[in-house]
Amino acid sequence: MKYAENLRTWIEVDKRAIAKNYRTFRKLIGKKTMMMAVVKSNAYGHNLHEFAPEMVRLGADWLGVDSITEAMALRKNGINVPILVLGFTLPSLYRDARKHNISITISSFAQFKEVCKLPPSKKPLLVHIKVDTGMHRQGFQMEEALKLLREIAQTPLRIFRVEGLYTHFAEAKNPRNSDATKRQAAEFEKWKVLFYEAGHDPICHAAATGGAMLYPNTHYDMVRIGIGCYGLWPSDEAKYHLSRSIALYPVLAWKAVVGEVKEVKKGERVGYDSTEMLRRDSRLAVIPVGYWHGIPRMLSSKGRVLIGGKSAGIVGRVAMDMIVVDVTDIPNVRMGDEVVLIGKQGKELIESSEMAQFAATTHYEVVTRLNPLIKRFYVI
Repeated sequence: MKYAENLRTWIEVDKRAIAKNYRTFRKLIGKKTMMMAVVKSNAYGHNLHEFAPEMVRLGADWLGVDSITEAMALRKNGINVPILVLGFTLPSLYRDARKHNISITISSFAQFKEVCKLPPSKKPLLVHIKVDTGMHRQGFQMEEALKLLREIAQTPLRIFRVEGLYTHFAEAKNPRNSDATKRQAAEFEKWKVLFYEAGHDPICHAAATGGAMLYPNTHYDMVRIGIGCYGLWPSDEAKYHLSRSIALYPVLAWKAVVGEVKEVKKGERVGYDSTEMLRRDSRLAVIPVGYWHGIPRMLSSKGRVLIGGKSAGIVGRVAMDMIVVDVTDIPNVRMGDEVVLIGKQGKELIESSEMAQFAATTHYEVVTRLNPLIKRFYVI
């Protein structure tokens, strides 16, 4: 690609695919439910500063981030839609959140106590109370509910406002584990009743991508769509169960160039620690990307790339800044040829889930660990 002619590696993000995925979820959740596009962790590796504006342009009602740092960066770049910080916020940053109209998560009494130290303001801090219905990470537990509501009632209104109430499902990605999700949803319903009876009318949300797809009764006032925005399935089980009725379009392609091609004799060993011996006279290509860029080291001697529309296996160890691949069966490979690490080339496709399988991890980790210094191009 001409725009990447001076780069050894780059990432392409397909804006048309983003729009298709957005429309898929809008249709799925209906008109009465708000959609939060979760753009935390550098938009799952897709570049926060470009992905978030795309979601706003398409019509996302909210954005979800992990930290106040991400939220402030979006505000600085002119993003004005509501933003919720899903992760822990340092008490020293509560005033910044209030000043910039950023909603934060409160999930423990220690945090609540710090919030109450804020001086009253015409612009109270917006908080979403997170409750633990069974995942046992963040969240107030049911036995703490009455104490929490009492303390909220005793706090001056001008310090903070309960804008939202939410939880997170532990097993909603797998339709076979529906009992766990149903139990969590039932407990969340109890929390909703308690808050309504106490005079609150919070935005209630529980479902992320998997929950939104598999449990429509948990859509409530808003759903939080993360991995689905990027065209990736929350799990293999969800894909198997729903792919005939729901289409997702991966938006990210990771590419590089061939840096060097050489002939190496049968019996020679390749890479650090000489871990792999060539079983034939081979033509090898050196690709200038490695685990620093985001290729898991566990892909050593197992992973593959695409060159000339054909598969080329990784030979030997994945190094910090380069890999070696076997191009013996791919004719006319030359320095500068395009290499696909994730994405499609010709009739061949490498998905992030394939890379994850070789690395004994999840595609969530693969895409979020793509080095943020790699240039992202948003293309049509």
